[in-house]
Amino acid sequence: MTSQAGSKVLKYIEMLAQISQEDGKLTRLSLTEQHKQANALVGILMESAGMQVRTDAMGNIIGRLEGSSDKRALLLGSHLDSVRDAGKFDGPLGVVAPIVCLELLARQGITLPYAVEIIGFCDEEGVRFPSTLLGSRALAGTLKPEVLDERDADNISIGKALKAFGQDPSEFASAQRKPEEFLGFVEVHIEQGPVLEGENLPVGLVTAIAGAARYTVSVTGMAGHAGTVPMGLRKDALVAASECIVAIEQICLSLPDVVGTVGMIQCQPGAGNVIPGLVDFSLDLRSSQDSVRDDAEQQIYAAMDEIARKRLVTIDAQKTYQAAGVTCDSWLNGQLGHAITNSGYQLRSLPSGAGHDAMALADLTRIAMLFVRCTGGISHHPDENITVEDAEATVQVLMRLLTDFNPDA
Repeated sequence: MTSQAGSKVLKYIEMLAQISQEDGKLTRLSLTEQHKQANALVGILMESAGMQVRTDAMGNIIGRLEGSSDKRALLLGSHLDSVRDAGKFDGPLGVVAPIVCLELLARQGITLPYAVEIIGFCDEEGVRFPSTLLGSRALAGTLKPEVLDERDADNISIGKALKAFGQDPSEFASAQRKPEEFLGFVEVHIEQGPVLEGENLPVGLVTAIAGAARYTVSVTGMAGHAGTVPMGLRKDALVAASECIVAIEQICLSLPDVVGTVGMIQCQPGAGNVIPGLVDFSLDLRSSQDSVRDDAEQQIYAAMDEIARKRLVTIDAQKTYQAAGVTCDSWLNGQLGHAITNSGYQLRSLPSGAGHDAMALADLTRIAMLFVRCTGGISHHPDENITVEDAEATVQVLMRLLTDFNPDA
């Protein structure tokens, strides 16, 4: 093990962080020119590690290193898209750390008996389009053709974006892979929470991933003159939407193990002297218990129905995405857990409240996740960070996993 591995991980992370749609901020949305540049950079790094590189029909960048005997591949990776004004590590850490490991194996002259594939998924965050996990769902074969018609804020469909990206949208189904091709999928990801830091541990073993659902909500009232329509006769869509948002917060506070977030809101016509006639907002609901999330959904629907009746508006909520909670595979977690302890670290198991590509890959193959401590538990923020020591620990655990991995255990 070289002491430079952690530094190499951070170097590659920094190189990717320079590819952004905004000056001074890291924003890299899926199927954009900047995403294409990120794919190209990762492809160069993969080739330098001895991998054969290709881009699939959904825009995922994939590198493959053949094994000496077993054609089945251990799949590693994460996503290359980001939220707006993002941190550097969410996603790319899970792509570059495995690449550094393969560089080390090549330098040491080690050939693994099984194949390894590393993938940079095209869309995990779901920021540009209403749906999320596009790349991993395409790989798993669970992405429906109608999803390609979904549009971003500029009215560009996923299909059109794929075409601009250099892919043929009519061929997106060819991204689907077969279960017999893989031994499993291991995703490395920053924890995005404070548990590991609070316990002074560099890494942790993920037990399960919380389920999530996303919605678009439209509130339709009646636009009118701000000076001439009496308060009691208004059909103010923004006031009704505001009441809905407060109700969402109250409902989620009243239930155990559920979080609800309204992260986007658009108001029309958007003039200071006009009563808002139309408001669209997003809703993200998550829970490690699907039944609790479903309960929250029903309570929120009921609250919005009552608000619509009281405010004389119409409210339409459409679910654009849903994923059930996923439990990590015990067999694969066993091998990853041994890699942690055999590297000299305490085994700490914990769930993930955030969604990940691994939850989509669970429909294709066995999954496991390695969490890495992040400073202050901060994520989806420019202050997102890990130390070089923890990057080193990440590579050490992955190296142990790769060299000790037993496909037939």
